[in-house]
Amino acid sequence: MSGGLRRPAICLVTDRRRVSPPGNRGLLRVIEHAARAGVDLIQLREPSLDDGELFDVAGAALAAISSTAARLVVNERLDVALAARAHGVHLRADSAPADRVRAVAPPGFLIGRSVHNVEEAVGAARSGVDYLVAGTVYATPSKPPGPLLGLDGLASIAACVAVPVLGIGGVTAETAAELASTGAAGVAAIGLFADTTTRTDGQLDEELRNLVERIRESFRAADRR
Repeated sequence: MSGGLRRPAICLVTDRRRVSPPGNRGLLRVIEHAARAGVDLIQLREPSLDDGELFDVAGAALAAISSTAARLVVNERLDVALAARAHGVHLRADSAPADRVRAVAPPGFLIGRSVHNVEEAVGAARSGVDYLVAGTVYATPSKPPGPLLGLDGLASIAACVAVPVLGIGGVTAETAAELASTGAAGVAAIGLFADTTTRTDGQLDEELRNLVERIRESFRAADRR
């Protein structure tokens, strides 16, 4: 799979406001536990942080996941991603094309992009992204009300590009099987992970391991059909 992402690729998208305790300490806690549970990708998405604080958080996150196979991509802020030596960057649909980013990035640097329709997906794939995150699939409090991509839309995007496509928006362990049936390569989620963090460390480890395994089994079952 492109960029070394395996199917199913599971991505934690961060939101420091929703973890417990809110803020950087809770954020790093969920990143560490999710990586230990087997999450493949951490998308550090914290638009309220200035460059200096984001750089510090990225460095701490990289240290927290260093003993795992998880990789860290910084949302949109390429300069911070490069300075912190993150594994990659995740771009908005309207950001610079991937080939322009690739020209200044080191070898093996992951480049992802958010897309909302087939046209955006095809253009992003042509520019050289490693993976796409497509949504919003289901209604979610993380996004304002608006048109949903839905399962059919996700399937259309997955069918039209060769790079891995992760579905985002209202993802749960229960809906993972529906997402797997579209041909998507995996899932990306905020609340799926953030809403677990009131647990003790031991409970959090167990819950996240079970969650990751349930998602993986949904995709394995889809592959067997």
